[in-house]
Amino acid sequence: MRRNLPTGAVTFLFTDVEGSTKLLHELGAEGYAEALAEHRRILREAFGAHGGVEVDTQATPSSSPFPTAPGTLEAAAEALEEMER
Repeated sequence: MRRNLPTGAVTFLFTDVEGSTKLLHELGAEGYAEALAEHRRILREAFGAHGGVEVDTQATPSSSPFPTAPGTLEAAAEALEEMER
């Protein structure tokens, strides 16, 4: 899913799902897949709003480059706020 990657000096944001193995056992495969899809949707929307691009979503840890450090922080805060709802 590589598209319009930022160039020059970039900031990377690395994310992970804390306790993902435990969640898989608690929610079951289908419930976990749904929760992970929602998690990724939230990240994708917040990151995209601040110039971030998903580059690695093969596992729960992911990395996304951003064109600016402030945009990275804003996206992270926005995503966390949305996940806490």
